[in-house]
Amino acid sequence: MKITKADFVKSSKEIKDLPSGDKPEYAFIGRSNVGKSSLINMLTGRKNLAKTSSTPGKTQLINHFLINDNWYLTDLPGYGYAKTSKANRSEFQKMIRSYLKERSNLVNTFLLIDARHKAQKIDLEFMQWLGRNHIPFAIVFTKADKLSSNQLAKQIKTYQTEMLRQWASMPPYFVSSSVSGLGRKAILDYIEHLNTQLSNHFSKK
Repeated sequence: MKITKADFVKSSKEIKDLPSGDKPEYAFIGRSNVGKSSLINMLTGRKNLAKTSSTPGKTQLINHFLINDNWYLTDLPGYGYAKTSKANRSEFQKMIRSYLKERSNLVNTFLLIDARHKAQKIDLEFMQWLGRNHIPFAIVFTKADKLSSNQLAKQIKTYQTEMLRQWASMPPYFVSSSVSGLGRKAILDYIEHLNTQLSNHFSKK
């Protein structure tokens, strides 16, 4: 897939304020500081489309971007550490889960995992929640440029071993680097494949 157009649509705090669900939608989410904004900018080829920050937990709204006038890319607030109150974090969690369960045109959720770290309990629990609620997702291992190829393979193998303790099989996964552009083609081709499969469904809306 070649991205020729990427436009910010709106930021929403409540589900009722989201854009019309007439196009396929792909959400990106992960723990704070996982490199989500950098990945989105790398995928779209727009340096400042998603706002990057040295402060974890900066994204606090549901941000929609329209890609090629054809599908939505959604930047969700990170979970885990955020420099905000416990009450606000609870509201973020409620907002995220409501969005994931209620957004009827959501095709896939990309769950970002920092490739440098071992499997984190908070990520595994979030994946279990996605599975229980029948929400399709794929894993994106970020910051692959920080590891050697051997280290990266070992990290992914460790993650697979941990996941397969509770899962029958691994979900689709991608390896990425916002620095080198690794994973860009694979992720965009995956989105294009899903869009093609669903073209009849959305053409009727």
